[in-house]
Formats: sequence, structure tokens, C-alpha cells
Amino acid sequence: MGQEKISLFWYRRDLRLQDNAGLHAALSGDHPVQPIFIFDENILNDLEDKTDARVSFIHQELENIHHSLRDKGASLDVRHGDPMAIWKELTEEYVISAVYTNRDYEPYATKRDQEVKTFLESKNIAFNTFKDQVILEPGEVLKKDDTPYLVYTPFSKIWKKVAEDKDFEQFSSALNFDNWYPSNYDLPSLKFIGFEPTTIAIPTNRLTDLTMEIYEAERNFPAKDSTSKLGIHLRFGTVSVREIAARARQKSEVFYSELIWREFFMMILFYYPHAVTNNFNRKYDAVPWRNNEEEFKKWCEGKTGYPMVDAGMRELNETGYMHNRVRMITAGFLTKHLLIDWRWGEAYFASKLLDYELSANNGNWQWAAGTGVDAAPYFRVFNPTEQIKKFDKDQIYLRRWVKELNTERYPEPIVEHKMARERAINTYKKALNG
Repeated sequence: MGQEKISLFWYRRDLRLQDNAGLHAALSGDHPVQPIFIFDENILNDLEDKTDARVSFIHQELENIHHSLRDKGASLDVRHGDPMAIWKELTEEYVISAVYTNRDYEPYATKRDQEVKTFLESKNIAFNTFKDQVILEPGEVLKKDDTPYLVYTPFSKIWKKVAEDKDFEQFSSALNFDNWYPSNYDLPSLKFIGFEPTTIAIPTNRLTDLTMEIYEAERNFPAKDSTSKLGIHLRFGTVSVREIAARARQKSEVFYSELIWREFFMMILFYYPHAVTNNFNRKYDAVPWRNNEEEFKKWCEGKTGYPMVDAGMRELNETGYMHNRVRMITAGFLTKHLLIDWRWGEAYFASKLLDYELSANNGNWQWAAGTGVDAAPYFRVFNPTEQIKKFDKDQIYLRRWVKELNTERYPEPIVEHKMARERAINTYKKALNG
């Protein structure tokens, strides 16, 4: 490398060139900018499926950015390994004035970033972070005593009041700048980082004003396919949350509230990192989960004999997606009907969902199990058969995913609903009452 002073922009959950807060700040600085991305082996090593569609998606988006930068005489510097080891390499290879990146609020990320910051500052390199993946970050919506809200409704009211003063201003495209460091890196292949291309189709971002209107009316009906499929794009930042929030605030209160739920769960996990692996409400530690492995296997495979549960699990296994209403039903069934620890289900969803986001997945599973913040009460037990009558009465969704429905090949119910409901309520009640 030459001895010219440069800035590095560290891509993470913000894989786009337009409306990117940290990248905009870097390009507005005094030194040319070299963008980097690190395939974090601490995360990748936990992925058993080496055709994981999320890794393919990240690689595809990096390719898109890389090709766009070619027109500017620039390129992405993509590395693979342990972030701290790679930062040591980078400080030896470049003369770095400052590092720019967008903040991440998950427990692993905050710990990693603090270690990187400490190391860089020991080398007299500034570590500049920016708010980008949320509208309001932890610390911006607090109670009068400066503690976080534990109930969604009051949180959402204050969130909206604080957000009222923001115009969701968007940053210009990074391609409008010429302040790029000239480089000509080759992008490492998926194979180089230990993965293979996926066969799962990644849903395109389908968000339009019309989508929001349809979502409001039809979001509870899985056969309608009326959701935006934005999840994976929000997760990896290929879309701007500011742009989405600005549109939702004008067009759909229901869609807007979903963005607030996302930030509520992020805030909870930021302030209460123990909830990653423990019950948020520790009194539920007393619940004696049955954890029957054979029943868990049948749930995973979509062979419980409850058509709505089975349809959802088969959709997840085949596509990496499951309709939100059905997520609630399948999660409630596992934790209440089968009395299997929510952590088993949470981990399975984490391995399969394209739009997997730790805070939302954790928050929703603990909500379903009754163990979480502002959770469903333990005595709320969905009847999966009644849910069909409400949300798929013509069985369009069921027949799409459970081909052998209404034939002798379809399994008998794994458990009887009335018995399972009573067993769940009694088990929880006994545990909570000591």
C-alpha cells in the first residue's frame, strides 16, 4: 500500500450506496475512502448449512456495490476471519486517519465494536459511529427516570412523539462523491469463505405505497401473500429504514407500527442482553419444559397433524420465509401445546429464516412463550384449528404446503388440543406459584 492517509468505511448491516449515514460522513471527510467488509468467522462458523441463503445474499449485495464502485476507480476490500485479527492487518497495510461505521446494537456487535474502538484508539485512529439502521436508537426513548420502557404501547407513543420532530432526512448517494480511494481488489468467491450458492430464491423488496395499503387489510391471511418481504433487506440494510419510515408515516399506521416493534425489541435486547439466552422474566425459569426430542423433530418437519402448524414449518424449510401470523401459531404450539423450551424453536428459526434478526426473533419467541417483555399471558393458548377458520377458511394456504391434507397419509394430531391447553396452563401456574 502507498503512504497516503485514508479513511476506511466498515460495511456491516448497511449494504447500500444510497442514504447511508456512516458512508456519507466518511465521504464528506478530508481523506479518500476505502470501503471494507469482513466476513466474520465468529458468526459464519456457527452456520451448519454451507449453502445458507443469507450468506449468498450478502455476497450478492457486495458484488453489486463492488461493480458500482468500479465506475469510480474504486473497489471493496473484502476480508474473511476474526475481526480483531483483521483490524490488526488493516492498520499495518493502510495509513488510516479514521474509521467510519454504522452502529449495531446486538450484544455481540457492541462488544466487538468496543474492542475494535479500543484497539484503533491505541493507534491514534478515530472510530466514528453513526445511527443508520434505526430511526430512534437506545437512549432516545426512555421513561422520565431514564429507564427503558418494558411495555410496547407507551414506548410506541413516546417513540412517535420523538419521531414527529424528525423529517427522516436521507443522505445523497455515495456515487455522487469522487472522494474514493483508488483500488482494484477482487471480490473473494463464496467458496473461498467456505460456502456454496443457495437454491433458495431471495425475495425482492416489494415495498410500494400500494403494498402498505394491502398489508393493512390483508396481513393476517397467509394465502394472500400481501406482505412486503422487506425483512431480509432491513436486516442487512439493502434498503434505508428512513425511506421506509417516511413512506409508512404517510401511508399506513399499521406498517409504521411494525417498524416501531422492530426498534422496541432492539432496545430491549440492548438494555437486557441476558434475554439472548435466558427468560427475560426470570420467574419463568421455574417452568419445567418437557423437551421431547421426537415431538420437536415432528414440529421441525411439519408433521404434527395440525395443518396450520405443518404448513408454516414446511414453508419455512422450503423457502426461508414464514408468514407472521403463522409464526405466532407455530411458536405458540411448540411452547404451549408441546411444552418445549422456546430456545429450541428460536434456534431453529434462527437457522432457517432469511429475515432472521436476533432481537425480533428472540422477542417474538419469548412473547409467544409468555416469558418475555410485554408478553402474551401464559394462559393464552392458540387453538390452531380455530386459527384456520379465521385466517385460511378456504384452506388455500394449507393445501399449498400440505399436499397430503385430508388423505390417510397425513399424520394424526401429535397431541389433543384440550388436554395440551390444560396441561400448559397448569404447568405454568404451578411453576409460577411455587
